[in-house]
Amino acid sequence: MMNRCGLLTLQKEPVPLKSIEVELEVRDHVATVVSTLNYENKEDKPLEAVFVFPLPGDAAVCHFSAKIGQTQIVAEVKEKQKAHEEYDDALSSGQQAFLLEESDQSPDIFSLSVGSLPPGESASIRLEYVTELAVQADDGLRFCLPAVLNPRYQPQGAGVQVTSVPASLVPYSLSFSARVSSPRPISKVESTCSLDPLQYLNTDQTQATVGRVLLFLLCSLMGDPVVMVSLYPEFPQSVMSSMASCGEFVFLMDRSGSMGCPITNSKQQETRISSARDTLLLLLKSLPMGCYFNIYSFGSGYEHIFPKSVEYSQQTMEEALKKVEQMEANLGGTEILQPLKHIYSQPCIPNQPRQLFIFTDGEVGNTKEVIDLVKTNSGSHRCFSFGIGEGASSALINGMAKEGGGHAQFITGTDRMQPKVMQSLRFALQPAVVDVSVTWDLPKKVSVTVLSPPITALFQGQRSLIYAQLSGQSSEAAEGCVTVKYSLAGHPSENQLHFSLSPAKDTGLTVHRLGARTLIRSLEMDERENRGQQDGGVKEKVVKLSVQSGVSSSFTAFIAVNKDDSKMIQGPLVRRNIPTPRNLYSMCVSLNLNTQRHYGIFADVTMHTSNLHPLRLQQCARGNQGLVEQSLRAAHVHQSLAYTPEGSELLSGPVVTVVTATAPPRDPLLHLVSLQGASGCWLLDPALATALGKTNEKVEKSKPKKANSEVWATILALIWLHGFKMDAKDEWELLAMKAASWLRAQNAPCVTECVDAGNVLLGCSVKKEALGL
Repeated sequence: MMNRCGLLTLQKEPVPLKSIEVELEVRDHVATVVSTLNYENKEDKPLEAVFVFPLPGDAAVCHFSAKIGQTQIVAEVKEKQKAHEEYDDALSSGQQAFLLEESDQSPDIFSLSVGSLPPGESASIRLEYVTELAVQADDGLRFCLPAVLNPRYQPQGAGVQVTSVPASLVPYSLSFSARVSSPRPISKVESTCSLDPLQYLNTDQTQATVGRVLLFLLCSLMGDPVVMVSLYPEFPQSVMSSMASCGEFVFLMDRSGSMGCPITNSKQQETRISSARDTLLLLLKSLPMGCYFNIYSFGSGYEHIFPKSVEYSQQTMEEALKKVEQMEANLGGTEILQPLKHIYSQPCIPNQPRQLFIFTDGEVGNTKEVIDLVKTNSGSHRCFSFGIGEGASSALINGMAKEGGGHAQFITGTDRMQPKVMQSLRFALQPAVVDVSVTWDLPKKVSVTVLSPPITALFQGQRSLIYAQLSGQSSEAAEGCVTVKYSLAGHPSENQLHFSLSPAKDTGLTVHRLGARTLIRSLEMDERENRGQQDGGVKEKVVKLSVQSGVSSSFTAFIAVNKDDSKMIQGPLVRRNIPTPRNLYSMCVSLNLNTQRHYGIFADVTMHTSNLHPLRLQQCARGNQGLVEQSLRAAHVHQSLAYTPEGSELLSGPVVTVVTATAPPRDPLLHLVSLQGASGCWLLDPALATALGKTNEKVEKSKPKKANSEVWATILALIWLHGFKMDAKDEWELLAMKAASWLRAQNAPCVTECVDAGNVLLGCSVKKEALGL
């Protein structure tokens, strides 16, 4: 019998993957990630190791190589079927081969096959990708390392087969280091994992000039320069402060079993579904009078609170909230396609633009089918998506928002769901940007090919990217101009940016790869839309572009073969599926046992730069080294998360302590919010007094004699929010605006007296103007 020593899977099979080392380099808004996977075969038979793992859905995988001893083999990008044939031929011939490919169902899942690893042999696999970084509400940049891969729900039982185990039992180590640099000073670096002390590598805090334009030479795309343009719209305050009083708001909530999991690193009793219930409470309280709404929930099937969307009123709001309070994660799988089809089949209400909010932990296998459905219906619906937990598919969440003309948010680690969702609601209530156009003014002999799909949505402070390829000859002194036009609330706007056509040198191919990735994704969607039609050339275009640029696609794969005759492998291969960490669906501990701990390997780094103000139009790129190096402020962080086999103590990592469940006390903010009426006012009753931390008698006695009871109650609630919950203003700002609007409509004669008396009662000093009165 074979001696099974070392690290084992749950099936007690040896695991040839020993460690993963991840190196992150952030420059401005772009991240370059290098992952090194170290394999070792300690068995007495040659192995084929297969590892299915997640990557960011918008990443451009641009390098794959293997090192065996002193021999390094760099993989080539080839059409997927040819790559498979070459891999199989190599294994049957006794050669070592390495295959990296993207899942057919979802672009954020990859499969790595290490073939013919002989006994006693080690191999080091290097994987590199580049990705854009999302801008957060606080102007910070976020990078997420997707290390958790939850089982993806497969409606028809198809798709990639994933070997997954609880994160605490993953039998290999993960180390993570980050190097961050920016043309603006870095104020702080945060992580969901504990980090070594932050080290600044450059003391120069000089800010670079914004609005610079730098071009890059891209040999793999016919030698033409590629430009990346970043749009940061800055809308007039008068427009931003006006909120729509109409619209149809449809909320689609995931109630699959995985939504019962705790939110990692959050309050130990809080689960994803409980946070979702609190979020729906805030959403329903913040909706404007005169709109329409409905709430759907889904799992293996789907439910809806109303047969069709209903007008928002006190009665319909209360009926919906009663149903929301009963929501549990008890609907089975994650079948999102059917409820979406039902929602899209409902006729739209005239003069009530439909806004769809989708909440899910994203564990679906038919990602591309869902995204295609959203795109097909984007003309009548705007889609805002929310990925909950570390296993949420970035391809699904970002894809639905992008194709639906909305905005995507991710709730991970210590994030609160409520402020992110309310930010998206503010986007939905603001006037939509329409008629977006981008035009280029270039020298006569220079032409432009836009690689990005047309921009359909712009939001205040949110970045939109345009990639373009320039062709033709021009002098070094030549300049070009890009003009962005759009209309907002009936007012046309125009922004221009002039730039030099002289390419920057020695800056790498990051922007070019991102541009190629953008065009590849757009062509892939065109291929799915035209499937079954006569035009069969789209796939060929994707394969050609993928091979030329060295960027992966759904139709290609990276293939590397060790053709050293002295390395021929004898004997049949034994397959080993490398387990991937997943979240636990239930964590139960008896009272008489020691508290158990569960560890995740999700890494999340947020970079904050000081004075990062929205720009009207900014050209971003990695840039001229001479210019940028003078103004870079760099930081280095490092985190190592190590895992040992089942039954052993883990070395380090974020800790979630599991204890017996007890009903948590009601959050004071949510308690107060739950008492607000649909019109925006509060009633003067004992429940309000309790929420304010006062006796009903004292609240009644403090009321000015001529004041209306509801006016007094509403002003007290607003003073309490401004006086005690300013740190959560993003969560209650919209419902407070509705309350202030209601107060102004009452034309109450003694508002000032109520504000003064309320401040005395609650021990605050909130100005009347701060309440919006």
